[in-house]
Amino acid sequence: METIVIDGSTGEGGGQILRTSLTLSCITGKNLHIENIRAARRNPGLAKQHLSCVQAACRICNGQSQGATKGSQVLDFQPGPVQSGDFHFDIGSAGSVSLVIQTLLPALFLADKPSAVTVTGGTHNPMAPPFDFLDETFLPAIANAGFDSSCKLIKYGFFPAGGGKITFNIKPWQKSTEKIIDLCRPNSKLQIQARIYTAKLPVRVVQRQRELLLRSGLKIRNVEHIEVEDSDGPGNCAIIRLIAGERTTVFTAFGMRGKPSEKVISEVVSLAENFLAPPAAVGRFLADQLLIYMALAKAGSFTTNELSSHLQTNMEVIKKFLPVAFNIEQLKQVYRISCQHL
Repeated sequence: METIVIDGSTGEGGGQILRTSLTLSCITGKNLHIENIRAARRNPGLAKQHLSCVQAACRICNGQSQGATKGSQVLDFQPGPVQSGDFHFDIGSAGSVSLVIQTLLPALFLADKPSAVTVTGGTHNPMAPPFDFLDETFLPAIANAGFDSSCKLIKYGFFPAGGGKITFNIKPWQKSTEKIIDLCRPNSKLQIQARIYTAKLPVRVVQRQRELLLRSGLKIRNVEHIEVEDSDGPGNCAIIRLIAGERTTVFTAFGMRGKPSEKVISEVVSLAENFLAPPAAVGRFLADQLLIYMALAKAGSFTTNELSSHLQTNMEVIKKFLPVAFNIEQLKQVYRISCQHL
């Protein structure tokens, strides 16, 4: 059996390389040898949430792994056939639920029957897509290419306490030459809304953040506040939602101890403003996530306003496993990314 060798220090040198490699190993049946795992991070090697991704990948295909220990920078993975099922995974920390799902979804879409996945961990934590992004931005985008999945938040889990829970229902991929990811036209007639989550925090936090959002130059129409009653620990995040028809783009900034509300709101407003400046259809947090689904469909295109290191690194990893090419065309301040079968 062919073994794909991946250098985890390539490009952005983070956990995305591991997750993409694992799911493509499951999909193609090719063995994986990855070294220098997360070499660019402050604490390199496998952390708890990355081990959860390895264990989850093993589970859905009866795979085997060597080197799956905390801090390990080398991993060998031998996949078996992907099987549908009812899966439950507990990260055991505030590690991101969405990053585990990111590892499993592409492979489970190729199973012959529907699957249900429940993951316990962090649903809203820094450095990972929150539940709102999965539900409102990511899943609708890939549904355009026949990848049909729905998610439900059972319990919120903020960093650092965790304890959140999300369930996913995944249907087999409905492949069609007429259904591809085609997200090239920029958003028009935008409606801008905001959402603030707080858990176990004084009311003055949400009052200040609402005031700052409404004073920003984004012309936010309304600010929704969700007070989370059953959180295992304190938490706060501010979300800006750019709504254009059926397409919603979500940006998030997280509050934490010692971080003033002014900084939280400044971060999320800047993310939204940077996206709105040049007329692109896809933000940088979604762009790198679309690549694998375009590669599976052997077609698709989108425009984005930033060639992030995540995006470019993901392209290189995907090309190691699948016979596809990604083309990058610069159109003034916007980049058009397209995929074709070789």
